[in-house]
Amino acid sequence: MASKKSVSDAVIKRLPRYFRYLSDLLEFGINRISSMELSKRMGITASQIRQDLNCFGGFGQQGYGYNVESLFREISTILGLDNKYQTVIIGAGHMGQALANYSNFEKRGYSLAGIFDNSPDVIGMKINGVTVADIETLEAFVKTHKVDIAMICVPYGHTRSVAEKAARCGIKGLWNFSPMDLKLNYDVIIENVHLSDSLMVLGYKLNEHISGNLPGNRQ
Repeated sequence: MASKKSVSDAVIKRLPRYFRYLSDLLEFGINRISSMELSKRMGITASQIRQDLNCFGGFGQQGYGYNVESLFREISTILGLDNKYQTVIIGAGHMGQALANYSNFEKRGYSLAGIFDNSPDVIGMKINGVTVADIETLEAFVKTHKVDIAMICVPYGHTRSVAEKAARCGIKGLWNFSPMDLKLNYDVIIENVHLSDSLMVLGYKLNEHISGNLPGNRQ
């Protein structure tokens, strides 16, 4: 298996797509697939698939292709889905509530341990069976619960202070949904998520399609 440092961000970002497509193949009862067949389904070249998977050992067999169930398990392990991460949500507004109610997180091994906010309007509210607590209790909560990831769903002006608070508590993974591209001088892993970016890309493609410059169904 290749050193993790040698794996590019582009390859890492494609891993969840492999996971999703392999999951679908298992649902359809498909047990074996070639890189060419997988490339047609995913819309990327067979060569790219082989290069990506070779970063982690390859997994295919000459003349056979890939065993779907085996490759699915390998990708799951690479993505850390066997680790059963504990998460908290900071910010119980619309985004925070939507994330709390998203059932697929639990299916993927991400358990919601707590929800925190600073507003009296939501503190004490139950969301998907979890009671919203005061953000001031976060440090005490982390001391008594194993928390791996904080989902940050607060307004721009509060993002950095909330993220630093989570980092000081010892939370190592931050999933940031605020408009800020968050960077911290702490030993943490940060994934910035900008949903509006994807929407604007769609708007661009739609505008080009309407203008006749871009065909439909293009990724």
